[in-house]
Amino acid sequence: MTAASGSGSFPYRLIATDLDGTLLRSDESVSPRTREALAVATAAGAAHIVVTGRGVRWTRHILDDLGYRGLAVCGQGSQVYDAGEHRLLTSVTLDRQLAAVALAKIEAETGPLFLAASRSGLDGDVLVGQGYAVTGALPYVPLADASDLWAEPLSKIYIQHPELSDDELAEASRQAAGGFVTVAMAGPGIVELLPLGLSKATGLSLAARRLGLKAADTIAFGDMPNDVPMFKWASYGVAMGGAHEELKAVADEVTTSNEEDGIAVVVERLLG
Repeated sequence: MTAASGSGSFPYRLIATDLDGTLLRSDESVSPRTREALAVATAAGAAHIVVTGRGVRWTRHILDDLGYRGLAVCGQGSQVYDAGEHRLLTSVTLDRQLAAVALAKIEAETGPLFLAASRSGLDGDVLVGQGYAVTGALPYVPLADASDLWAEPLSKIYIQHPELSDDELAEASRQAAGGFVTVAMAGPGIVELLPLGLSKATGLSLAARRLGLKAADTIAFGDMPNDVPMFKWASYGVAMGGAHEELKAVADEVTTSNEEDGIAVVVERLLG
């Protein structure tokens, strides 16, 4: 793929970055070098959009700490969030009846799963069932009664298995229930069930349209299989050094890791 022509000295008008494993280092900070590179690119006319699997509830504090005021695509594409105004612009919910059927079909193949779920909305709680291992120190509500999972609208369901690897669980889930939900692998221990057809590309295209931009204007950075649709949508896709092999296989370029300023390495080169 070739670089899109854009305004200023940066060849793309839109920079889309995943959050965990990409823009953020392991301590959830953004390095000064990466901040500076993105600031120079945006001063040259590019827009920056964060595109993350995290729902707004688990994203908002990071964006606020960064002083990020633009649009963010959250919840694997289900939410377009205006960080400056702290409001949701779009929100897609999971059909709970279809999700229940999908879970039953998956468990018929794999055996019992450990479950968690994100409720929809700006302040939607993350519910965590017994046995589900939460990554990091993020706020959640213990799920005392399994029936509470379905009590309010959901944006996604998280699944874990006591024995299957993430890749094995994701593949088994697609085989069993791919006609009912989208299955995404977003990180270590994070396999998700989403509304059918939803992806990061869905939300990014909506956010880009609000800015008058399109796929041909876009360079995207990511590290996990859930970034594959975003890479296929964008003009140019850059996988981080530690990215999953499935993403590297469709990337136009592999940069250094998130700990080694992989975004800045590419942005600085493109700035010339």
